[in-house]
Amino acid sequence: MTIAAIEDTLRDVLIEDLFVELDKDQILPGSSLRCDVGLDSLGFVELREQIAQRFGIVISDDDFTPENFATLSSLSSLIAQRCEASAR
Repeated sequence: MTIAAIEDTLRDVLIEDLFVELDKDQILPGSSLRCDVGLDSLGFVELREQIAQRFGIVISDDDFTPENFATLSSLSSLIAQRCEASAR
């Protein structure tokens, strides 16, 4: 799965499952998930669960960090790495 496809799926999750009130084109790769998108701590936990369901991967406690969940881009990179690792 490409980074662009992962980002697009994450946009869907944010809007459809987490009820973020933004249009898809307003959520940019560099958008801060906390400041620009408006996620709070509960939102990040729910996002982690949705990632597990949509991508079939587990985000470990070690990877559930502010750095990895800072932007759409950083989160997409983490998901790509975990998907690649689980495919091996």
